[in-house]
Parts: sequence; structure tokens; C-alpha cells
Amino acid sequence: MSLERANTLLKRAAEQGYGIPAINVFNYESIAWAIEAAEKEDMPIIIQFWPGFSTFIPMAQIVSITRELAEKVKVPVALHMDHSNSYEMAVSGIMSGFPSVMIDGSSRPFEENVKVSADVVRCAHAVGVDVEGELGHVGDGMKEDDLCTDHFTDPDQAEEFVQRTGVDFLAIAVGNGHGDYVRMPQLDFDRIKELRGRLSVPLVMHGGSDIPADQMQHAVRCGMSKFNIATEYERTFHNSMKSYLDHAEPHRYYYDGLQEIKEPCVQFVRSKIRMLNPDNKSK
Repeated sequence: MSLERANTLLKRAAEQGYGIPAINVFNYESIAWAIEAAEKEDMPIIIQFWPGFSTFIPMAQIVSITRELAEKVKVPVALHMDHSNSYEMAVSGIMSGFPSVMIDGSSRPFEENVKVSADVVRCAHAVGVDVEGELGHVGDGMKEDDLCTDHFTDPDQAEEFVQRTGVDFLAIAVGNGHGDYVRMPQLDFDRIKELRGRLSVPLVMHGGSDIPADQMQHAVRCGMSKFNIATEYERTFHNSMKSYLDHAEPHRYYYDGLQEIKEPCVQFVRSKIRMLNPDNKSK
């Protein structure tokens, strides 16, 4: 089928009680294998691209690959540009063909975050593109200060932010962080439930890698819908390829390695899809 809008998939997930992994990709194989995993699980998936990787592969090419692969499968596939931190970067994603973009103004003062997010929304909605915003700062999981409650999303501010900006879904800070964690994260489930109850838009968790499965599943049941997965997927590529190279005969071709690491990568995404559907809901 053709690409679906991320907001459509997330609203459906919120209504039916499952989460959707948003898998950060970086080349053809990372896209194709994530979509293959979703097809095998018969559940939706979001393909997600960080614009910082555009030095390796153009954003328009990510759009083209994902669109072509999505047309060959039966499950819903959405495409989203992750973590643009300026109006200009968000617009570049829109112009490259992304049907959904993020504007992350969370490190700015509240009013500046509102302004830049609202500006992106006005531009994006004019051409039918969804927008993810962020309130409360999801920082670096390796920095203890970034995981403290000072950075958590305030429910009162969140209501105002959504109303004033018009974002379609909202990334929140509830004890999650990007990259590797300095300690075991402890999610604030009461805050997730309060935000779910007070906001009309789907909720997004950044830094979903390495959060224990029981916490991820409880977050689904509390109302979280989109779960960003980057570090663990990249780690699976790295570790699988390292294992292959450590044992491969000399002078093997690189594509031999790709064939060897495909199954571990597909199985990893399948495991995340199953984990985020703890009550075996149907798409």
C-alpha cells in the first residue's frame, strides 16, 4: 500500500491500545529490513530519519526508497523526519518529500519553542504534512542531569503548547533519554497518564532503546503511542557485522556480510513490534 500518515497510524494505535516503533534508519537495508519485520508481524511501522545522516544519504532518497518499499507490502508504513532543530531544517524535510516532520524546540525557552513550532505547523499543514513537537527536554541518557525531573514535561504547559502550536503529536520527557543510559531509567507513569488524559494528540517517547520491556509495555498501557528506536537498531547492525567479520574467511565480499546480518536485524525489529503490543491488539 502507499505510505500512510503517521498521525493516522498513531491515533489508531492510541484507540486500540498498542504502540508503534519508529525505527531510525540510515541506508537501504535498514529501511527494507524494518518494513519486512512489520510485514511478518502484520503490524504498522514508522520509518524515521535523522537529518544529520543526510551527509551519507540524501533525504529525498530516503523518501523514495521508503515510498517504493511501502507500496510492496500490505501493512501500514509511515515516514517521519526526526529531530529538526530549526524552522529551516524542518522545511527542508518537507521539501524533500517527508509526509511528517519533527520540530524540536525543547531546548529553547517556552515562548520560543511555541513560536518555532507554530511556524513549522503553519507551513507543514498548508501542504498536508504532519508535525511532531517536543515539550520538556529529552536529553542525553548518559548525563544524569538530563534525566532529572527538572526536564520533565509539565502537563499544564503541555495543554497550552498543543493548543497554541497545533502540533499533531507530542514528544514528552518522563525519565527517558537519548543514546545509552548512565543508569536504569525509571519512567514517570503517573505523568504519562495525566498527559494522555489532558491532551488530544498522540504521545511520543524518544530514547526508547534499552528501556526495560516491562516499563515500555506499561507506557503503552498508560497511553504512549510512538516509541523511537535508534541506538539498539544500530547496535544490532554493528554487533552482527562484527560477529560475521570476526569469523569470516579472508577476502569475502561485503554483501556476504549483509546477507548474514539481515536475519538478526529483522528479528530485532519484530521483537520490538511484539513488545509494544502487550495485549495482542490487531492493527
